[in-house]
Amino acid sequence: MARNVRQHAADAPLRKATPAPHWKQLRQGDRVRVQFAPGFEAGGVVDTITADHTAVWVHLDAGRGRTLLHCGDGVDIVPCGETGCLD
Repeated sequence: MARNVRQHAADAPLRKATPAPHWKQLRQGDRVRVQFAPGFEAGGVVDTITADHTAVWVHLDAGRGRTLLHCGDGVDIVPCGETGCLD
């Protein structure tokens, strides 16, 4: 083993994962708009949420499948509310 290798370097997270406040309001079955990057977004339905709200599974519309989104991925999940997500 090399002498200068740091043992257990991967034990601590690189940065604390903190979801946006509105992620904590998401519930299973909610209609949402997923904003991947400026100009790239998709509608969908929340399938599952982790207990700490840092990761959310979303069924994307138009047959795009189910995707796992993490608060550290640089995406935003916006609830559609009563007005719905209009394209």
